[in-house]
Amino acid sequence: MDAYESINRVLVHLFNDIWELEEKAVITDEFKDLTNNDMHIIEAIGLGDGNNMSAIARKLNITVGSLTTSMNSLVNKKYAIRERSEEDRRVVYIRLTKKGEKAYRHHEEFHRKMVESVLENLEEEEIPVLTKALDGVYKFFKSYNN
Repeated sequence: MDAYESINRVLVHLFNDIWELEEKAVITDEFKDLTNNDMHIIEAIGLGDGNNMSAIARKLNITVGSLTTSMNSLVNKKYAIRERSEEDRRVVYIRLTKKGEKAYRHHEEFHRKMVESVLENLEEEEIPVLTKALDGVYKFFKSYNN
């Protein structure tokens, strides 16, 4: 098998497997009311004082309208809350609740384990090469629809 075929096989299987495995790993009994999509929205909201809907939608590369439906669900499930800005009442900030922060940390732990499993199989000098290759894949996906 040549390099092209090997890389293509790995990339196709990797993306599919990560999505499936991540769902199995992060959607536990405690978080069975969440979807993988919900977890990524929770990740985009982040910890701290919160973000407005536009900033979260930009992080996820989706429209505010698409985000609104998912956000309604997360608010109803008590993972997030909406708070109006004191300075400009038109601006709504989204912040994670304690339950949402717990889900965020649970998802973050999966990502930490995933990255550690990759790093433990590499020599120190191989890490910049992998980083450069993955950055190239990332740039391809970011520019593909532009």
